[in-house]
Amino acid sequence: MCNDYKSRVELGTIGQDFSDLRIPLLFPEGAPNLEPRDDIRITDRGPILRWRAASDGAEAGAELVQRRWSWPGQGGKPVYNFRSDGREFASGRCLIVADGFYEFTTPAEPRKDKRKDKWLFTVTGEDWFCIAGLWRSSPEVGEAFTMLTTEPGPDIAPYHNRQVAVLPRARWREWLDGSTRATELLGPCPAGMLQVEKVG
Repeated sequence: MCNDYKSRVELGTIGQDFSDLRIPLLFPEGAPNLEPRDDIRITDRGPILRWRAASDGAEAGAELVQRRWSWPGQGGKPVYNFRSDGREFASGRCLIVADGFYEFTTPAEPRKDKRKDKWLFTVTGEDWFCIAGLWRSSPEVGEAFTMLTTEPGPDIAPYHNRQVAVLPRARWREWLDGSTRATELLGPCPAGMLQVEKVG
């Protein structure tokens, strides 16, 4: 499953796009320094958005913070992907900022160095996108996030039997504020939504 993704999305781009969607963007820890990275791997920190409800005169909106990808699961194994199938997530929802994610396949001709083929997936017609995720706090690592997965859509199926849950922009707020059931929002990407290219 997805254990590597990329994010070269600039803070100004996120701000403008969330403004266009009429979603207030909040910086509870100050505006983060979003370093452009082509490979964000398990246990690395990455930018996520999570919902803050209105309270005590403060407006509701999406908080942009940076957190660790994965928390320790059973036996200490990192929980970096989590099946969404048929589940509802009443709390802990987040969006993971990305402009591509990778899958790896065994090459048709074995390599001496045993490297796998690396495939980059991007969203057709979009410079960047969001993956549905969950965040939680654990005593071992503090706050961390994981990516939600679904059955694969036709663009992913030739490469993997699962896919990360990519959310269309029009559904970002519904996912964050919990106003819509997860089972109505999460599912395979339709044919043509994703583009793929071999990068290694």
